[in-house]
Amino acid sequence: MSECPEFKGLLVKAIPNLRAFALSLCGNGNLADDLVQETLVKAWHKQSSFQTGTNIKAWLFTILRNEFYSQMRKRGREISDSEGTLTERMASHPEQDGKMDLQDFKRALTTLPEDQREAIILVGASGLSYEEAAEVCSVAVGTIKSRVSRARVRLSEILDISEASEFGPDKVTSHILSRAAMLDTI
Repeated sequence: MSECPEFKGLLVKAIPNLRAFALSLCGNGNLADDLVQETLVKAWHKQSSFQTGTNIKAWLFTILRNEFYSQMRKRGREISDSEGTLTERMASHPEQDGKMDLQDFKRALTTLPEDQREAIILVGASGLSYEEAAEVCSVAVGTIKSRVSRARVRLSEILDISEASEFGPDKVTSHILSRAAMLDTI
């Protein structure tokens, strides 16, 4: 098959869009990259069926989508997990504790005075520096620092948190996250 630089350029230009679409289908970067590669190979071999002047992205997305569903059908017939690796990845941590903690936090946040709530949201949740938050609120930096400090103390009291280990992921979640991180590196 003769190499067509124009067609090759169109394929290369479409790669970021193909990858984004593949990632939305697969949810995994490595699988998405494999799917894009397979799509590009198929498109290259079928370039004679592409009609110049038509939408190449739509044509490539169709190839990618069809390849994805073909792979899914194939995987649906395969059951090969002798070491339990796939099964471990399918396990999920119950979400109710985190959701309840978040609800408790939201309720506690609403009980703070407006100036403290604004300060802690700007610095803690929005990621602004004390200086930036002070500028937004038109107050001195020391005032913002004081408001954030008082808000943290009050939230700790309301949520009955006495030490740092009482917030963040619990032991079970930490274990699951560390196992997931370990599996991702394999």
